[in-house]
Amino acid sequence: MSQQTEEIVQILKSKHLRVTPQRFAVYANLLERTDHPTADQLLSDLNKDVPTSSQATIYSSLQALRDVGLIREVLLEEGVCRYDANVKPHHHFLCEACGAIEDIPWDSFQCIDVKRLRPGLKAHGYEVIVHGTCDRCS
Repeated sequence: MSQQTEEIVQILKSKHLRVTPQRFAVYANLLERTDHPTADQLLSDLNKDVPTSSQATIYSSLQALRDVGLIREVLLEEGVCRYDANVKPHHHFLCEACGAIEDIPWDSFQCIDVKRLRPGLKAHGYEVIVHGTCDRCS
């Protein structure tokens, strides 16, 4: 077993997740990506060589990984849920021309003072989404 494979297995076990081939494949795939794929993109990618995963299996794997904090859902476009294995705080840039998504370091912007929200609102976090055109489309 490669070192990377063993590390992924240990991470899943440390979160008390059963290490299934599909769960392993979903997490390993997300760790290698920076494009924030949808569940359908993951399914297509994972079934490219050997079709072994169903849509239901992909969704249940994503839910289990999200529930233990190994991945997060990213909602950058209306009605489109994307997934990201980078769970450290960061923002996103969304190219309106080609749809490319790029991580922006958390400290790129001045922090928002969530204490200044109107009384009764309790913030649990925030994320900035910058819309524009990437250098490939400019």
